Amino acid sequence: MSPLIIANWKMKLGLDESRLLAQAVKKIPTGSTEVVICPSFPSLTTVSAVLARSRFALGAQDCFWEPHGAYTGAVSPETLHEIGCRYVIVGHSERRQYLGETDEMVHRKVAAALSAGLVPIICVGETFEQRQTGHQDYALIQQTSRALEGIALTEDQQLIVAYEPVWVIGTGQAINPDQAQTAHQVIRQTLIDLFPLTLVTENIRIIYGGSVDSGNVADFVRLEHTAGVLVGNASLDAGAFAALIRSV
Repeated sequence: MSPLIIANWKMKLGLDESRLLAQAVKKIPTGSTEVVICPSFPSLTTVSAVLARSRFALGAQDCFWEPHGAYTGAVSPETLHEIGCRYVIVGHSERRQYLGETDEMVHRKVAAALSAGLVPIICVGETFEQRQTGHQDYALIQQTSRALEGIALTEDQQLIVAYEPVWVIGTGQAINPDQAQTAHQVIRQTLIDLFPLTLVTENIRIIYGGSVDSGNVADFVRLEHTAGVLVGNASLDAGAFAALIRSV
């Protein structure tokens, strides 16, 4: 598979800023690298129009688990698909931390996203306390299995698991690639316990996220069973993002 780069713009850009950045990003040569842009909800339609008929795919930063109904403030996977999204992030640590998102909620969002024809990007990762006490593997196994248990993945569906150690997100300090490799092995074995090996190999990708930039992206993309990266701050500047893509 081609390397995968997913840009998570979080809530850091307004509508005009998102449009201008999308216009600049659209001009970046990507080569064989697959690039997904995930703007905030209000900017999705604008960015979708900018990226139309380009090499860049559109993703959302979250979704709800119902297709419609009286759920104030929620956005359904079906609506995201209609806007032009192909991907959706679920279970990001910031939503778990600030909005009380649980593994059960992540599971329901994964199922809903797949049903709507989206590729879910499932975020898993340990806290600093869990790593310090030696419980990082347990945390990864629990989050991955609870998100995916009972999911009947078919041959025409895909999903992505993004390993993001919570304690490095936004710090500017990425973990050692060897630590990421160990975590990815734990995640992959958990996936093998849940799905046939052919599906794990051909339909599921594992990526790394956490203070990724042009200086370290190649170290993570080269890891075994690692398909790409989830990028935050380094995707908010067109020049820095172009340098990151070139470094893959």
